[in-house]
Amino acid sequence: MMNTLLLSPDEENLLLAANALKDGQLVGIPTETVYGLGADALNENAVRAIFAAKGRPADNPLIVHVADIDAAMPLCEIDQRSRRVMEAFCPGPITLLMPKKPCVPSVVNAGLSSVAIRIPSHPVAQKLLRLSGVPVAAPSANTSGKPSPTTAQHVYDDLQGKLACIVDGGACQVGLESTVVDMTSPIPTVLRPGGVTPDMLLTVLDEIQVADSVLRPLKEGEQALSPGMRYKHYAPGGQLTLVRGDTEKVQQLISRLYNEAQAQGHSVRVFAFEEHLSAYPGMETASIGRLSEPETIARQLFAVLRQADADGVEVLFSEVLPPEGIGLAVMNRLSRAAAFRVIDANQEELP
Repeated sequence: MMNTLLLSPDEENLLLAANALKDGQLVGIPTETVYGLGADALNENAVRAIFAAKGRPADNPLIVHVADIDAAMPLCEIDQRSRRVMEAFCPGPITLLMPKKPCVPSVVNAGLSSVAIRIPSHPVAQKLLRLSGVPVAAPSANTSGKPSPTTAQHVYDDLQGKLACIVDGGACQVGLESTVVDMTSPIPTVLRPGGVTPDMLLTVLDEIQVADSVLRPLKEGEQALSPGMRYKHYAPGGQLTLVRGDTEKVQQLISRLYNEAQAQGHSVRVFAFEEHLSAYPGMETASIGRLSEPETIARQLFAVLRQADADGVEVLFSEVLPPEGIGLAVMNRLSRAAAFRVIDANQEELP
């Protein structure tokens, strides 16, 4: 076990972290989406160390972070469509799958013909990428399958002793991983929804489609083309169940299920929208943000899941929101966190 340093983002520490990347070590990096576990993407041994540190399956591809479009050009083929998207939304919370060039080791992209490229907007990530001078492969900096980290402390809690240092860039602004778009398909396809929504992409693309796997588990033998497509992902330690339907019926059913679980001796918590907390009097609740401002839900979702873990909550029930705009990204993460355990309150018999 190595001694993991928690660093403030001053010039001296950024140089230390950049040199660690150049030397093939792992570094915790803040981005505007979530914290990443970074390594030199062209150093095969360093990339393998990412999978070992996270306990991540080797067939789950990684995203390669670069400082700008020029830095992406040696790694992939950028066609006219992809360039339009990059010029409109990069730097920012979007990742593009593009045909890879031979210099990218197959361990980075799980042997696929494409490579996932992202240009983060976080100023600390930008500085680190420029100082290190290497493309950085970086999945979320957490134990594989657990809720993603949105603070440096989350990274330290999960991975201390497994990486050289973590640069503390504050709490992440977006809070959900980047939108992943497959630009190698005839119609650009959203594989993982995020802060850049399909409607936003249509401002620069003629057409866009959303993969049907966004809100369902992968089928037997189906290949994960993008990070975040696994069956159970972003999951808390307790059992999470999502409850959908008419608001009043959802609240009645959650209340009944809460009381039943509590009567069985479980610790229970309800994830509810800020506007609905008063509908659960006397119950252990946590706000997942404001339904009227779904970006607040995106920003704090993983922190709420992690807090439930820290508190040892065994059973969790959550309200859901329409899968539209940023809500699609929230429901993608919640569905996987719940391993697609969903109850429809409209179809349940209530007393």
